[in-house]
Amino acid sequence: MTTLGFIGLGAMGGPMCRNLVRRAGLPVTVHDIDPEARAAGVRQGCAAAGDAGQVARGCDTVFLSLPGADEVRGVCLGEDGLLAHARAGGVIVDCSTVPLDLARELAAAFAGKGAAYVDAPVAGTVQTVAGREISIMVGAEEETFARLAPLLDCMAGTVLHCGASGSGAVTKLLLNMVLAQSVTALAEALLLGRRAGVDGERLFEAFSHGCDSFALRQHGMTALLPGSFPEGRFPARYMLKDLDYVMELKEASGMTLAGMETAHGLLERTVAAGLGDAYWPALIHAVEEGGQDR
Repeated sequence: MTTLGFIGLGAMGGPMCRNLVRRAGLPVTVHDIDPEARAAGVRQGCAAAGDAGQVARGCDTVFLSLPGADEVRGVCLGEDGLLAHARAGGVIVDCSTVPLDLARELAAAFAGKGAAYVDAPVAGTVQTVAGREISIMVGAEEETFARLAPLLDCMAGTVLHCGASGSGAVTKLLLNMVLAQSVTALAEALLLGRRAGVDGERLFEAFSHGCDSFALRQHGMTALLPGSFPEGRFPARYMLKDLDYVMELKEASGMTLAGMETAHGLLERTVAAGLGDAYWPALIHAVEEGGQDR
């Protein structure tokens, strides 16, 4: 792997690409629909491409960091997309969060050309990505994972091989399912505790000693407790999109998941209330409104 490409230089992709450039010591060609993002990539020492096809033609390994399934499908399967220019030995490393069906579809399509599509979604935040304090969950064959691991290490402090193709995508979706339910429980506890006369800060301090978690520290302490849900962090509409993918997965599996369905409904109400761009723990507003309705 001597030529690298990176498509999608947003809040997560931009810092990931910077770390790749600094640590890999290989030339990187970048593309983003935002010209300012492309210009930032050039300032970091990358070559800029006008479209995905140009990246594919010049790079052996291409990383994607895109908002969701529609964007990934367009970049990969579009008329001048990555599949159209795929060649034997090439690798597409998709760090986006996509549904399992799409991951499997793309893996089969690229395999038909002797190339590999690897699902490698990221767990982390816009605050932690620059310092490589993120994890990447990879679905790939052992040999492909071994080839990619040194490059993934450039971007993430933790790189996990979750299994064969699709395993990374499923792991990330289930991680977000658990996270959404955890934040829902914290929101309910905070509101109920306050109504019962307990100070929220003391309540969460007690939780930190009895049931500490990433959800408590990252979302409870910094968002739910102060009631701060700024735009520019992972928005409610993105989390809803991820839980939509979980809904597809659970329906295909014929399961009923009451906790997940509750969290999904709260996010739907949050987005419908005009908070789609707010930091996703804003779902506490939907929890509160539901409690008032009863």
